[in-house]
Amino acid sequence: MMKLELISFKLCPYVQRSVITLLEKAVPFDINYINLSEPPAWFLSISPTGKVPVLRVNDTVLFESAVINEYLDETHPPSLLPNNPLKKALNRAWIEFASNLLTTLYKAILCNEKDSFNHEIIILKKELEQLEKNLGDGPYFNGDTFGLLDTAYAPVFKHLSVVENIEALKLHDTLPKINRWKDTLLQRKSVRASVVDDFESLYHAYLKSNNTYLAQRM
Repeated sequence: MMKLELISFKLCPYVQRSVITLLEKAVPFDINYINLSEPPAWFLSISPTGKVPVLRVNDTVLFESAVINEYLDETHPPSLLPNNPLKKALNRAWIEFASNLLTTLYKAILCNEKDSFNHEIIILKKELEQLEKNLGDGPYFNGDTFGLLDTAYAPVFKHLSVVENIEALKLHDTLPKINRWKDTLLQRKSVRASVVDDFESLYHAYLKSNNTYLAQRM
């Protein structure tokens, strides 16, 4: 019998992608939380990048969330990617774009003063505007069908919602399609269950520990 163990950090959005996929497919798995600030030696010995998520499949180790998610998608049908090769490639491209959004958001939350924070938020808004132009009528990216691409954006919106509870960014005032998509994803059962119960308080503690601008605003 295949045994799956997901190695995680409680605030990692990339781990959240894989948790959502596992929950959507109702795949049994264990989750092992580690402290990335002081990673255990056994983790560093199996993770080539020293990052999470890592998925142990019996004795084989997979890393990188996009790779893990596609493995889960291929081994646990039905697929969460479109059948059409061009649409499938387009979904993969926009999954990569979600990683760009997370990178920008991460830079913003770690800023220690207002001007640098606002600079990153301007970049984030421009990226979101690009996404808005490429969204359909929803409720998901591929219409009525929840897909692997949605698992990549749910963590973006989850992390962004915590930030917006601290600082009123008003990013969605001119992004109605993203706003509807965000609300749909954050209400989905698998997305709600993909983070720990104390996610927001842990997030606040992380901001304070890094002496961020957002911590000053809390």
